[in-house]
Amino acid sequence: MPEKGRSAYARWSTRAALLCLVSLAACGGTRDAFVDGRVLDRCESAWPACDTLAPCLLGPESYAQGRFPGASSFLVQLVEASTVRLSFFLEDVVAAGERTVVTFHEEGCRSRVRTEVTGRSALNQMDALGSFTQSADLTGVGDHLVQFESDLQGRYVLKVDVTPGRQQAD
Repeated sequence: MPEKGRSAYARWSTRAALLCLVSLAACGGTRDAFVDGRVLDRCESAWPACDTLAPCLLGPESYAQGRFPGASSFLVQLVEASTVRLSFFLEDVVAAGERTVVTFHEEGCRSRVRTEVTGRSALNQMDALGSFTQSADLTGVGDHLVQFESDLQGRYVLKVDVTPGRQQAD
């Protein structure tokens, strides 16, 4: 039975769009490519760092997920000076918010690197590159606390990549 007030073309395009979304989900869309074989860490632990407890230890074999607005943290372990890249895959975004902040701490919280971007910048990067990323060069060996917070409204999938300094191109 035809829907009142909608043209046949509008009904067809809505159905076509829904079919495309279902097809992407069934075939493993970009979220699956983003996590690429990593294992979900439910972040239900308590790792001590910098006079606080981090809920998980993330590395190249794991990922985490959650909701914004909000804040969270995790640990990353380094065996040498490295670049730590934090990547967010954003889903079901309702509002961009005002800001997203990521703070990378050196081991023992002896120093930190803080990055802040507007909500619009985070979404623009997600649209252009498929994820929103922030990175920092950390020099210490051991456990590094990484904290993040955002007033963006939506869900996120989070992964961490570590590139040792000796592997970086000059």
